[in-house]
Amino acid sequence: MAVNETYRQANRLSLPVPAGKKSGDPVRIGGLNGVLQTDRAAVTVSPVNTDGTTNPAYNYGGGNPDGNATVWLEGAHDFTVAFAVANIGDPVYILADGTALSDEVPDNHLYGHALTTKPAGAGRLTVRLKN
Repeated sequence: MAVNETYRQANRLSLPVPAGKKSGDPVRIGGLNGVLQTDRAAVTVSPVNTDGTTNPAYNYGGGNPDGNATVWLEGAHDFTVAFAVANIGDPVYILADGTALSDEVPDNHLYGHALTTKPAGAGRLTVRLKN
């Protein structure tokens, strides 16, 4: 191992993600495309309210630091999308604000490529990540 090597495999990392992100969500962090494997951690709040009830704002987040989640930057993942995909290999984009996947190019970023096809309407689509 070289003295400057930080990670041997840098495909599954704890990374900062936007608030509200949950396990299974697509995400774009800078130029990296990924899929959350844990919910975004919220560990700076108490897990229990003063009345003894569970605090819904607390999220262990798989042991990640506050604001981070475990993100996989490789592989193929299933997502529910509303757009039609005619061909395996068609490009799939993530909206510029990172909120959803799309088949439209303008102002969006390439997220990956379809490994399945589907008609219009809500349904599952398998997408191979592009990094």
